Amino acid sequence: MLDLTFVYWLMGAYFAALAWRGQRDPGNPRRHTTALFWALLALLMFAAEHLPARVVGGIVVVLALLAGCGGLRRGSYDESSTQEKHDEASRLGNRLFWPALLIPAVTLVGAVGLKHIDFGGTPLLDPANVTLVSLGLACVVALFAACRMARQSPWSAVEQSRRLVDSIGWAALLPLLLATLGSVFEAGGVGDAVAGVVRMLIPVDNAFAVVLAYALGMALFTIIMGNAFAAFPVMTAGIALPLLVRQHGAEPAALAAIGMLSGYCGTLMTPMAANFNLVPAALLELKEPYGVIRAQWLTGAVLLLCNVMLMYWFAFR
Repeated sequence: MLDLTFVYWLMGAYFAALAWRGQRDPGNPRRHTTALFWALLALLMFAAEHLPARVVGGIVVVLALLAGCGGLRRGSYDESSTQEKHDEASRLGNRLFWPALLIPAVTLVGAVGLKHIDFGGTPLLDPANVTLVSLGLACVVALFAACRMARQSPWSAVEQSRRLVDSIGWAALLPLLLATLGSVFEAGGVGDAVAGVVRMLIPVDNAFAVVLAYALGMALFTIIMGNAFAAFPVMTAGIALPLLVRQHGAEPAALAAIGMLSGYCGTLMTPMAANFNLVPAALLELKEPYGVIRAQWLTGAVLLLCNVMLMYWFAFR
């Protein structure tokens, strides 16, 4: 049976390849610390569940020190010339998007179809994580499809992705870490603490005031944590469920949907959302690393105000 261990091993193999290639890169002035960073991540992916909790915590602290002290740097990469890139782009045209489109397509096929396949009573995919395992398989399929289409080897994909990952640095891990942080906050009772603060600061008998607190709270927590999915369990458990659904009788579906949209407004305003705001700047090689945020923060603020009105309208209609 394929379960999340399969996905972790794929990620571990990738991080190990980054570490090995980074260690052998003479163009990186911090090649030893850069390689150590990715090697420690590979170790966690391969064996974290078998290591003592204190060892895992120590490794996380070392990762934070390496990142915070500037231990990650860009190196040298095997790149095609500008003319070669132009010629290849002209040859492939819109087919360049096919591998990317394969990822959601194969994930859907796996989540809907492969979950019913079993061998001797043992399912092919882990029923508890069928979508995530399907996503891992989809990434592998898309990788080999892209290599075949571009007439490149899988190692070339690793090398070119290393260039991007080195450009982003430690921020490439923010989505993973911040999503985990949301679960930690919820388990630690942060939602209850938020509810207590809201009750002290705003008139909870006023439905619009609570809606405003929920929408702004989703955006603010997303700005801090960089991930609306991390903010959602905290703010929903602290404000939406006890104050809006139970006390004021709000419609849960509309409340949750527009609450997530409010969180996404915060995504437009924060560098913590690295995959949305820092990766494009690195891909486009912008001189201003926060140029994407400067261009879109006002849109996020206007949309947040619209979400407040929509949430109040649909949740209490």
